[in-house]
Amino acid sequence: MTLSLRPYQRAAIDALYDYFGGNTGNPLVVMPTGTGKSVVIAGFIREAIAAYADTRVLVLTHVKELIQQNFMALLRAWPEAPAGIYSAGLSRRDIRAQVLFAGIQSIHRHAYKVQRCDLVLIDEAHLLGRGDSGMYRSFLAQLNEVNAGLLKVVGFTATPYRLDSGLLHEGKDRLFTDIAYEVSVLNMIRQGYLSPVVPKQTETQLDVGGVGTRGGEFIAKDLEAAVDRDEVTRAAVAEIVQHGEGRGSWLVFCSGVAHARHVRDAIREHGVSCETVTGDTPAPERDSILTAFKAGRLRCVTNANVLTTGFDAPGVDLIALLRPTKSVGLYVQMVGRGTRLAEGKDDCLVLDFAGNTARHGPIDMVDGRKREPAGDGDAPIKVCSACQTINHASARRCIECDEEFPPPAIKVSPEAASNALLSTQIQASWCDVTGVTYTRHEKPGKPASLRVTYDCGLARHSEWVCFEHTGFPREKAVGWWQRRAPQLPAPSSVEEALQHIEALRQPRAIQVRPLGQYTEIVSARFE
Repeated sequence: MTLSLRPYQRAAIDALYDYFGGNTGNPLVVMPTGTGKSVVIAGFIREAIAAYADTRVLVLTHVKELIQQNFMALLRAWPEAPAGIYSAGLSRRDIRAQVLFAGIQSIHRHAYKVQRCDLVLIDEAHLLGRGDSGMYRSFLAQLNEVNAGLLKVVGFTATPYRLDSGLLHEGKDRLFTDIAYEVSVLNMIRQGYLSPVVPKQTETQLDVGGVGTRGGEFIAKDLEAAVDRDEVTRAAVAEIVQHGEGRGSWLVFCSGVAHARHVRDAIREHGVSCETVTGDTPAPERDSILTAFKAGRLRCVTNANVLTTGFDAPGVDLIALLRPTKSVGLYVQMVGRGTRLAEGKDDCLVLDFAGNTARHGPIDMVDGRKREPAGDGDAPIKVCSACQTINHASARRCIECDEEFPPPAIKVSPEAASNALLSTQIQASWCDVTGVTYTRHEKPGKPASLRVTYDCGLARHSEWVCFEHTGFPREKAVGWWQRRAPQLPAPSSVEEALQHIEALRQPRAIQVRPLGQYTEIVSARFE
């Protein structure tokens, strides 16, 4: 059976081969929720064993649903695959399988039983922080010792960062060393592989003003005490029911177990079928609830901290965030539950009662570097009076219904649109280009890039073109060069690019979008 791969899935596998052809580190593959990481994992495994028949592969993750999902993806692509499962939750311990799909909780003490292993693939790799603590790190250290230091590790994730340690591939004691391939959620939406997400203004907002922080995140007990208030819950639920009237599957993220049950009860009072899933829910009951939800027999599920990763329900077309978080990864994972495609689904409505969109910004532009959490001040937004969709303050027409906004009474400063869920919901503007300069840019521990600086009157805007990188950055660099010098092959180095600068067409204008204190160059116009 031939595995059918989408172009970006094929590119991800090729990027891994390119990476290992010239590097010795542990790379990451970054793909948004719903774009088929399990298919990429299956394709990579099958091709690796086809090339080297005795290759032994271990696929690790943390929940049984993902173990089963990745295992079945390989069998669909390769029915005769020499694959097995090691998971207490799935009641299987096929420790000798050539391709072993395992739960880290079940296998972390059995590195010496696994013995020879060439390749470890980790799904949901953002669960690994830096440092030597944790089941993953101790297990991998032992497995690497067993295999004489020759073990190769690849991480797959939609969010390559952690709240406590920033980007997974940067900093001291990191396990992952590079991003071999990355594709953005915006790119996938534009190409029709993911569903758009639409933010709506909510009248009810959760107040976390007095909630403390520990380890960069709200203290869980204090957070639930602050937001689990009957009058707030009833007000928020009334809005969910109102907006969800034409929606089929509602997923609600709550701030604790008790909060999830209280929200469930309030939703039921409106005559809507609703159940709750938490970490305490017995496995058979949880499976029954989620099966009914995915089949459309149950309209709403509330949850506390359990349906952020490894949960696949394509029909979800309304997400309500009643869970404030300072974690960029958690925010993106929650919204990502609504980006999968489904028959009859046009988009996913996101009701953010928790202020997360204001806290973190559009999901395709979030920054995972470790930093002090942003404040909770007012974001530069305007709400459409016709449909209540959140727009950036600079928008002239509503991104959802095309309603024209009246001219602004005062000038609004061009800040990042923190209440937009996608960067396309931020207004971009065109600037005439009066000059362009090209320089070599160095960053410690990274390949050099070409810094391109555009003079636009008194303003200057820069972008970095990554000819010497691999994966998606290299693809972008090739496309950038082809638009400017279609007669010349794309250079392989910054030095080679600088030798052909005179051949480049100079844009007459560039389109820029505000991105915090910086700007992003979106497009260019040529003569």
